[in-house]
Amino acid sequence: MKQTNYSPRLNLLAAAVASVLSLNALAQATDNEIKTLKTVKVTATAEDTLINMDKPAATAKTKVPVQEMPSSIAVIEEEFIRETGAKNIQDALLYSSGVYAGRYGFDTRGDWASVRGLNVSAYQDGLRSIYGFYNSARTEIYGLERIEVLKGPSSVLYGQAELGGIINTLSKRPKAEQQGEVWAQLGSYDRAQLAGDITGAIDSDSKWLYRLVALQRNSDTQVDHVNDDALVLAPSLTWRPTDGTDITLLLNHQKNESKVSSQFLPSKGTINPAPLGQIDPSTFAGEPDWDRYDTERDDITLIVNQALGEQWNLALTARQSDSASETREIYTQVGPIPTDTGDMPRTIHMADRATDITSFDLRLEGDMNLGITRHRLALGFDYQDAFWEEWNYYSAVNTTPFNVYQPVYGVISLDNLATIDRPDNTIEQTGFYLIDHIEIGKVVLSAALRRDDSESTVWNLGTNPDYVRKDEETTKHIGLMYKFDNGISPYVSYSDAFAPNLGTNNNAQGIPLGLAPTTGEQTEAGVKYLSPQQDLSIAFAWFDIEQERRIVQGATPEGVRQVGAVTDGWEIEIKKKWSQFELLANYTDMSAVEDSTNKRLSSIAEEFGSVWGRYDLNNNLHFGLGVRYTGTVTGANGTPEINAVTLYDARIGYTLGKWDFSLNGKNLADKTYISWCRGLDRDCGYGEQRSLVGDVRYHF
Repeated sequence: MKQTNYSPRLNLLAAAVASVLSLNALAQATDNEIKTLKTVKVTATAEDTLINMDKPAATAKTKVPVQEMPSSIAVIEEEFIRETGAKNIQDALLYSSGVYAGRYGFDTRGDWASVRGLNVSAYQDGLRSIYGFYNSARTEIYGLERIEVLKGPSSVLYGQAELGGIINTLSKRPKAEQQGEVWAQLGSYDRAQLAGDITGAIDSDSKWLYRLVALQRNSDTQVDHVNDDALVLAPSLTWRPTDGTDITLLLNHQKNESKVSSQFLPSKGTINPAPLGQIDPSTFAGEPDWDRYDTERDDITLIVNQALGEQWNLALTARQSDSASETREIYTQVGPIPTDTGDMPRTIHMADRATDITSFDLRLEGDMNLGITRHRLALGFDYQDAFWEEWNYYSAVNTTPFNVYQPVYGVISLDNLATIDRPDNTIEQTGFYLIDHIEIGKVVLSAALRRDDSESTVWNLGTNPDYVRKDEETTKHIGLMYKFDNGISPYVSYSDAFAPNLGTNNNAQGIPLGLAPTTGEQTEAGVKYLSPQQDLSIAFAWFDIEQERRIVQGATPEGVRQVGAVTDGWEIEIKKKWSQFELLANYTDMSAVEDSTNKRLSSIAEEFGSVWGRYDLNNNLHFGLGVRYTGTVTGANGTPEINAVTLYDARIGYTLGKWDFSLNGKNLADKTYISWCRGLDRDCGYGEQRSLVGDVRYHF
């Protein structure tokens, strides 16, 4: 494995931090002239509504309300996450327009979603959090204040952004008001979880604030022998030495112990008929005493905001993240068709992976008037250095027959497997960007420009030379909106994207080479409406995205390939509030195809929609009901076609003083359905079965 010298990038990080903290002296000297930064409330209480119509999105890097931006951003608040009983980020995205969540069915490894038919980049607190595949712990949703989805190419903001967009999660941060909760949860598949969240001021002047989030879970899953256990410890501290200075340190330690829930079961017996009928969704094809998917992650994040007078602010987000995973997995071999009695071979796969990531984003934010124009500006510089290594690797077929109807374990030898080391990978990238949101009366002009330089290195093994790829790209965004007095705001926009990729593919000689960057562009037109009473909002968008060299999964479980794609279609989202009732409805209709074959993209629904409604009674009792529809999905080259499915969710809750009681149900009709298939006569995966979860929360 490569020995890496991290001191240069740590020096860059230290320099960025020092540039912000050194301004504290200036802030103290001019304290009387500094206006206190307005704090945006990002969490909800039991009395808050589930649907917030108009607020800024941190992902956009400017304090512009979503309703006034000529682009599409979805914001999922903490209260809505709780209301719908979301157990993970994937669950929380099920009721968002343009977002197809759970595209690979029930999966313990991560949160899988596409936006507008394409892959997305995962971010946390404005910095990229996932590089590569299966090498980091799945983010626990309890540690989050909200989730934001920036739809479509977003390189002008983040440089390294997939064409589908960005899913950015915001961590819980300390508050001045003393508050806390203890949460106990019991549910299907012996799910037992205990968590706590406490925050407040340490001193009487509220210059020091703290927060502690902790969680412990022990749980089985719908797949036999597959557990889903987790431990999270996330303390944080905020220091406010002056009215214009805010410094927050977030620590996060997470450890998950699980197994891979995807068994890659054959088409015969899942989507196709078989003499012995359908294979049970609970079937486990591995070895209970050997299989595991254990992950661990440690993050240190620094967030600094320094006011520079009344109109300017300097902001820094910096993080050091280390993660590791240990995979031991046996699954039914992809490709072979089982015998009529259900016998087929299995694949043995194992790998250890780790990542080491240093990144920061430093920007100057301004809000000023120039003549008849108002400008909300952001001028920034960001940097990332990601190192990914993989070792102890083995993947081979075991021909000992395995019966998918009557599993027998312990019949294969797992000793002395011939493991190998795999090439290490690094990406180092710097980016400079300028964002200007301009208002001229009722006209909004949003423009952004960004320059990125990246260097990707594959540290090959043996006699193969290392592979170094350098890329430079300028990306841009421009949008135009007109705000009518009646609340209707039509807009048009254009944006493009550039995303360096971490990983390798073999060339014709079998030498691992680095992956080329993903690029592409989007044209979007839409209309937003917000009623004068702010009790009704409607957002409609038409989009057309052309993408080149996107990464998709190839041979399971580690292979990838790069292809082009074209997606176009429309989406609509409606939010409505009445005195005791709230409604969220959305629908998406699009075409998503590979540009070279004109075949549908694999594991993508081209038509989907959902409705969630909540009704509050005057006796502290409330009800929620959700309906989710997913249209047909296809595998590789447009086959096979998987049937559409409609699923039902519900919730009942009761508040008694400081106590909250609730019961959530997903897939209430217990519909057994196939969520994806790799291709014709290849492997398939089941969607999530019915689950019931009961919650008790005590607030103090």
